[in-house]
Amino acid sequence: MIKKINIKNLESAERVLSVQFPSYRIEAALLDNYEIPPLKDTVASLHNCDETFFGYFIDEELCGVISVKLEEDIVDIHRLFVHPNHLRKGIAKKLLYFLQEEFHDAKKMIVTTGSKNSPAIEFYQKNGFTMLKEITVEENLSLTLFEKNLN
Repeated sequence: MIKKINIKNLESAERVLSVQFPSYRIEAALLDNYEIPPLKDTVASLHNCDETFFGYFIDEELCGVISVKLEEDIVDIHRLFVHPNHLRKGIAKKLLYFLQEEFHDAKKMIVTTGSKNSPAIEFYQKNGFTMLKEITVEENLSLTLFEKNLN
């Protein structure tokens, strides 16, 4: 089941972090960079991020999360992660398609991922996203920007 998460709630923010950290440690290993921002988040930073969070739950267990900011008619995906214990179950795809239904009036979705994160790049391309550009953040870190037209 997918439902909205009140990220201002202390317990909810802690639950999100309990899934976010192990998930992004996998990306950090792929990127060979453990200084990525999602690994530095705190309850306070989540409270102040102005993102809308949705969680994928199996029974009461939070297994995956997607967060977005809606900017005019663009859905900007800020986070999409699945706990390592629940990979390869289609959770990320279900969250992505949930967004398309939830924000059906939007014209496009955008997302950025680490350029060395080949599983994420393949995932977005397989789900209709087009690579727009690569952005160098620092010497050993670059991000790839994707978009998907919805209309």
